[in-house]
Formats: sequence, C-alpha cells, structure tokens
Amino acid sequence: MTALWWWLGVGIVVIALVGFYLSMTAGRLDRLHQRIDTSALTLDGHLLRRSATCLELAASGLLDPATSLVIVEAAHESRRASDRDDAERALVESNLTAALGAALDVDEVAEVDIDPDGCALLDDLAASCRRVELSRRFHNDAVRACRQVRRQRLVRLFRLAGHTPWPETWEMDDAMPEGLRSR
Repeated sequence: MTALWWWLGVGIVVIALVGFYLSMTAGRLDRLHQRIDTSALTLDGHLLRRSATCLELAASGLLDPATSLVIVEAAHESRRASDRDDAERALVESNLTAALGAALDVDEVAEVDIDPDGCALLDDLAASCRRVELSRRFHNDAVRACRQVRRQRLVRLFRLAGHTPWPETWEMDDAMPEGLRSR
C-alpha cells in the first residue's frame, strides 16, 4: 500500500513539474511574441524616419536635380509601401537603400557636407540608416529566438503558440551608403 502512495506522489510531482515547465515556456513564448511585435513597430518607425529624412535631404536643394529625383521617388515609394506585406515592403526599402547608395557617394557627400544644413541632414540620415540596421537585427534576433522555442517538441505537442502565425524575419538591404560610412 505504501508503494502505491509513493508512486502516486512521484506521479503528482512529475505532472506538477511538467505543468510548471509548460507554464514557464508559454510565458516565455508570449514575451517573445510581444518582443517581435514591439521590434516590428520600432523598425517601421525607423523606416518611416529614414524615408522622411531622405525626402528632406532631396528637397533641400543641396543635391543635383537628378539625384534628388531618384531619392524622392524611392523615398516616396517607401512611404507608400508601409501598408503592404513585409516581403513587398522589404523590396521597396531595399530599393531606397540602393538609391541612397548610388546617389550618396563620397564626392557627393563631401559637396553637401560643406553647407551646415547639409551636414546636419547627412548626420540625421546616417543615424536613421544605423537605426534601421539595428532595428532589423533586433527584430530578426527576436524571430530566431521565438522560432527556436516554437520548434520544441512539447511546445508543438501542447500547441503553446496557439494560432499565432509563424514569425518571419525581415530580409532587406540596409547597407549604409558609401559616403555616410565615416559619420
């Protein structure tokens, strides 16, 4: 009879430990999903700020008209793409990065840098580009961590993620333009 109680006690302890583990994992998964949502919103804000800074630089009259037009078109398309799905928006944002890379070479930046307002605009643009790069990294790190937890066998078995869609990384070209790398 005592062996029965002993096995029953062991069973209750095992069930309690598994329940505690599942509860902790579900909480961790929830925090990771919140972190993904927060980092996606932060990235969105930084992308919008970068496009606004590009528009401001292009409208300043410090760049030649052809360069300004290329930057304005790419930045305007970037601002309009905020309602599109992530893959399409990443392509548009990569196009803005390519336009900035083509327009802001070392010589062009040196010419704009002479003007004090131009120097401030270039500093703002460099900071915006850096923030976009860091925000994308943080977002992708959160997605990788969430995916790692969601791949665990018990998480899948007990459906701890519920009906939350599978998180996706944000893949885009966010390289700093050559002329702005020294800032």
